[in-house]
Amino acid sequence: MTNSEQNVETDDSIVNEPTHEHENAQPHTEASESNVNEREQEVDKQLEEAQQQVVEYHDKILRMQAEMDNLRKRTERDVSNAHKYAVDKFANELLQVKDSLELGLSAEDIDVAKLQEGTELTLKMLSNAFEKFSIEELNPVGEAFDPNLHEAMTMQESTEHEPNTVLTVMQKGYTLHGRLIRPAMVIVAKAVG
Repeated sequence: MTNSEQNVETDDSIVNEPTHEHENAQPHTEASESNVNEREQEVDKQLEEAQQQVVEYHDKILRMQAEMDNLRKRTERDVSNAHKYAVDKFANELLQVKDSLELGLSAEDIDVAKLQEGTELTLKMLSNAFEKFSIEELNPVGEAFDPNLHEAMTMQESTEHEPNTVLTVMQKGYTLHGRLIRPAMVIVAKAVG
């Protein structure tokens, strides 16, 4: 035998010799397969649970979208109604004023004193309606001219008043909750010169 043949023999003997590792490998493989099967079952179970959660979340999202859509529609309807009927209570107050004016016009015996008294009462009803709804009158006689609240119709020389003082109100102005709805039309003092 040559050296190379000896080496081959030795290599064959190593290959053909049973080892204890190989014997133990088979039971270990069965245990590994059982672990793999358990893991697969666990993963399948987790996947199934996750899919159920996806379905539940999808349903919740659809319900939430429907609720949001209903809320949006209800809000649009409420805003629309608020715009349409915002003056409902104010209109009811004005109806009383109209009724009073019609009653005064339908009177057959016209007494100037009674007509004046009726007009004053009607004006008081209107003023009360304005007050209820925060409509304030601007009557700035003697006040300094304010271009944010007043509209100067003309200027008039005055020795009795300082320049830019409101001398006369030609038409009263009004605010609604502090916001100008109509400026007061006024005559403003200017220096003599």
